[in-house]
Amino acid sequence: MAHFSVTITSNYRLNQFIDKRISSLCNLLQLMTHKAIPNPTITANYRRSWRYRILSGSLILAVAISWLLALGMPPAFAGINDDHYDGNIFALYGGNGSLVPPKVDLSDSFLRKKPALLVFYVDDSSDCKQYATVVSNLQQYYGRAADFIPISVDALPAKPSDSLEKPSHYYEGVVPQTVLIDESGKVAFNAKGLVAFEEVDDAFRKVFDLLPRTESIPLKRRMVNEFNTELSK
Repeated sequence: MAHFSVTITSNYRLNQFIDKRISSLCNLLQLMTHKAIPNPTITANYRRSWRYRILSGSLILAVAISWLLALGMPPAFAGINDDHYDGNIFALYGGNGSLVPPKVDLSDSFLRKKPALLVFYVDDSSDCKQYATVVSNLQQYYGRAADFIPISVDALPAKPSDSLEKPSHYYEGVVPQTVLIDESGKVAFNAKGLVAFEEVDDAFRKVFDLLPRTESIPLKRRMVNEFNTELSK
């Protein structure tokens, strides 16, 4: 008997919640359409109608999606192969939310004479979503030795800068675009579209004077006074 009472109380509270939300929804529609939309009289028979079930189901779905978004979880319909905006692509698809916003800007790299990798992207591009994984993997190997600077093209000025220290100077109107600048400020690598990890890795190896991939998969410098030194040290 106690269990039956609890069930009735729970259903009553749920019905009250849904009834209030339906009333609020009708008021919102009236404001948006500027038309008189009477609030339905919520009766036991109305609760059994198909309209009530559709409204209540839609409200429950909306609440569930709101909770998922509040928890930072991407919607189930987000996809790496579409051009829809899903959020920070480096966090969602690269597994590395620390890349955006970048910790330094290009002028800092020039000042410290440190190589920098510019990655021009937009969040609503399938190519950029797929390329986020490559960028994240590259940072694992070269993140300490080079500055990684992802640049959203939406934030670039309309007119490219003449200054070599401004990212817009290097952008060529395509995403993704990858530009590697060496410690002297010269462009060592510039490629548009999806680029394989190995291509950018080979460019990094030349910048840091590392052994080529054919001779050593680990990142080791060339022989200097009979000693090998690893880049990560």
